[in-house]
Amino acid sequence: MKNFKLSFLSSSIAFLALTALTLFSAEVEAKKPIKIGFSMALTGGLAGGGKQALVSMEMWANDVNAKGGLLGRPVKLIYYDDQTNSKTVPGIYAKLLDVDKVDFVVSGYGTNLIAPAMPVVIQRDMVFMGLFGMNNNKKWKYDKYFQIMPSGPDPGVGFSKSWFDTVMSMRPKPKTIAFVAADAEFAKNLKEGAVTNAKRLGLKIVYNKNFKPGTPDFTPIIRAVNATKPDLFYVACYPPGSAGMTRAISEVGTKTKAFGGGMVGLQFSGIMKGLGPKLNGVLNYDFYVPEPNMKVYPGVRDLLKRYRKIAPSRKVDPLGYYIAPWSYAYLQVLGQAINAVGKIDHAAIAKHIHATEFTTVIGKVKFGKNGEWAKGRTLTVQWQNIKKKKDLQQFTQPGIRKIMAPFAFATGKVKSFNELR
Repeated sequence: MKNFKLSFLSSSIAFLALTALTLFSAEVEAKKPIKIGFSMALTGGLAGGGKQALVSMEMWANDVNAKGGLLGRPVKLIYYDDQTNSKTVPGIYAKLLDVDKVDFVVSGYGTNLIAPAMPVVIQRDMVFMGLFGMNNNKKWKYDKYFQIMPSGPDPGVGFSKSWFDTVMSMRPKPKTIAFVAADAEFAKNLKEGAVTNAKRLGLKIVYNKNFKPGTPDFTPIIRAVNATKPDLFYVACYPPGSAGMTRAISEVGTKTKAFGGGMVGLQFSGIMKGLGPKLNGVLNYDFYVPEPNMKVYPGVRDLLKRYRKIAPSRKVDPLGYYIAPWSYAYLQVLGQAINAVGKIDHAAIAKHIHATEFTTVIGKVKFGKNGEWAKGRTLTVQWQNIKKKKDLQQFTQPGIRKIMAPFAFATGKVKSFNELR
């Protein structure tokens, strides 16, 4: 009997100890952060966008943590500067997964910096949210990839559709087009889709060449294009090229009816301020502008009010129109999916994202084929009425970047390039 009591007592103590250990482990797990890792362009040619993105991502993490985190656990962002250099990206994601042991990964900013991360993430079979990638999943068809740029289910073609809708409304109708693109993955993908649109519309292509990143002088390119006398001039490139091409066409001049299209960086505050009236007449893509017809983006204004209070101390883009809403939104999608599934299960989270329409600061988001937007919402805008040099505030006013298309959002009518010069 004595042995039985001792055995029972020992078993009870062991049970209580195990229970206490289990509860302690659960408590420790609950305090353990959910880690989200990524690379980001904090230096180099895309730093203007990357720094802006990071600020809004940190805003999202702070907002989530103020409400109790994800799955009752705090969120921690872990990131490294990819220097706008695609060669650094695979090593960064390997480190995030193998050393930092992150629970989730999202992409850095831009097609060229998403592409080298894809094989690493696919190998680990993880959900991967992309930030402004052009056709990154066309090759892989990876079922756990989702990207936030609203260019539609066929992004290469969809990205420039509203641009071509706009120019084909001009009278007389244009008949010829020239293409110039940076020799980089994003620009070439974008130009390929634009060429498809041009051929569909019966436009004759009179010039089609790429330029090397780092090109110091764009005036020879402008002169070569001018020699072919195109009605339309479509350009696809990253910020250094976009600013350089705009300055060059202002210097050399042109008789083309429409210039622009896929020029990244013209949306950045610093570039807008620096170019000023040189932007008048440029017809380019955008995703959000301070025009009256932007109610489809219900949370952007409030987000940008908060962002602009932070921006000066962080020395980032002071307006935040271009990247901030979207980098906040792609983490919103991931966070909502994690909470909905209730656990870290990448297959279940991907399945939920495929099946769900999400409510975000940029409105309703639904993903379709290859993780692209089920329905596109890329804007074509034209700079008009810029009168002052070095004046950033004018770009916060309606009537400066008028929406041309989609026509349901239009706030103005397109004018020929030289009419606004």
